[in-house]
Amino acid sequence: MRAPIGHFDDATPATERLDVLTGPVADAVRAWRGSVPAEQIVYVDTEPEWADTATFLEHYGPELLDRSANCVVVAGKRGGETTLAACVVPSATRVDVNGVVRRQLGARKASFASMDTATGETGMEYGGITPLGLPADWPVLVDSAVVDLPYVLVGSGRRRGKLLMPGKAFAELPNVVVLEGLGTA
Repeated sequence: MRAPIGHFDDATPATERLDVLTGPVADAVRAWRGSVPAEQIVYVDTEPEWADTATFLEHYGPELLDRSANCVVVAGKRGGETTLAACVVPSATRVDVNGVVRRQLGARKASFASMDTATGETGMEYGGITPLGLPADWPVLVDSAVVDLPYVLVGSGRRRGKLLMPGKAFAELPNVVVLEGLGTA
């Protein structure tokens, strides 16, 4: 199969690569019921040492910057309560943690979750966290620019490999809220 975006030697429907996905991501692919068929979620094999955005683009093509998204875990705090959430923004932007995220979560303070919290709570590897397969009760905040793309490159749950997902599939994730301006320059 040829990857819908990017220059990858190995592209396969994620439904056929459940063996290389983390448990939560594999379970989410198996259970996928969105309007986009699960077979349109594509797994591409990539080198784990190239997982960070800048290095990744150097090896797989700079044009992917405008077609990729980062998924980060944030913690919103209010009155001793902490709410964990995922934010998905275009890779060329940063998450507006202190504005859009804080207001959306109704938090007094919001920050990026620690690496231990992010990996421990998701069952995914740092540098590969993806919005597919997150804990069922987490809000998933997605920038509207991600949803508007035909295909988006995002983590696979591991540092090795990425997922290529139709943008509209992000709007069908559990507990999703699509927001304008979640990612800022």
